[in-house]
Amino acid sequence: MCYDDNARPPLPPGEAGPAHGEEIVLTAADGNRFAAYVGHPAKPSHAQIIIYPDVRGLHQFYKELALRFAEVGITAIAIDYFGRTAGLTSRDDSFEFMPHVQQMKIESFTQDVKAAQDVLRQHNQAGKATFTVGFCMGGTLSFTTGMDKALGFAGVIGFYAGMSRDFGGKGTILDRAGEVTYPALGLFGGADQGIPVSNVEEFDKRLDATGFEHTIIIYPNAPHSFFDRRSADYASESADAWQQILTFIGAHTPQ
Repeated sequence: MCYDDNARPPLPPGEAGPAHGEEIVLTAADGNRFAAYVGHPAKPSHAQIIIYPDVRGLHQFYKELALRFAEVGITAIAIDYFGRTAGLTSRDDSFEFMPHVQQMKIESFTQDVKAAQDVLRQHNQAGKATFTVGFCMGGTLSFTTGMDKALGFAGVIGFYAGMSRDFGGKGTILDRAGEVTYPALGLFGGADQGIPVSNVEEFDKRLDATGFEHTIIIYPNAPHSFFDRRSADYASESADAWQQILTFIGAHTPQ
């Protein structure tokens, strides 16, 4: 599990602008109804982002993260994974997520992503740059959907993306790194016990084959899930991660 119910995203740099959030229910092309949370900035920029949560699905950390993005002018939508198997139930600490994770398929998840894209188009003018950011399993999914040219992303971002999970029998993201078709930013902890630094370095090398710009950052002393407001020991890493994200989004958003 990446974040518990008490985890909160760090604050982004700069002054927070006005924003508000709302819980919504989306419907995918196959009829799946699933929960999402939208952060609306009062003064939207030309960028928007889809947030892929950790293995637990849509819980409070990611709702607040959507608001943090909105406060810096980026419309954000955080989506749940488990509408097909768990319905619209709560994703608090008591939720037994693993049986639902085991039933996930990348094809059906991509339909959910497209439903989120539709909502962003409804709320914002056409032509805005769309990014993804994911955490843990969501980081893996961010890079995995970054292999789909049809989704039309401006860039994909992954925090501590697992290298060993194979969605759909097509190979891990380490196996398929050369298929990523968008600019990519990866953020990892060098002290993450579950993701060897050697795998992250190999992932970086294999991204070279894409021809797309990519940046892989390893924070040497940071553990898994370091991006948490409670983790005072890693406040500088979290601040840098925010700056890396905003710089990456700015660099790939037409003005």
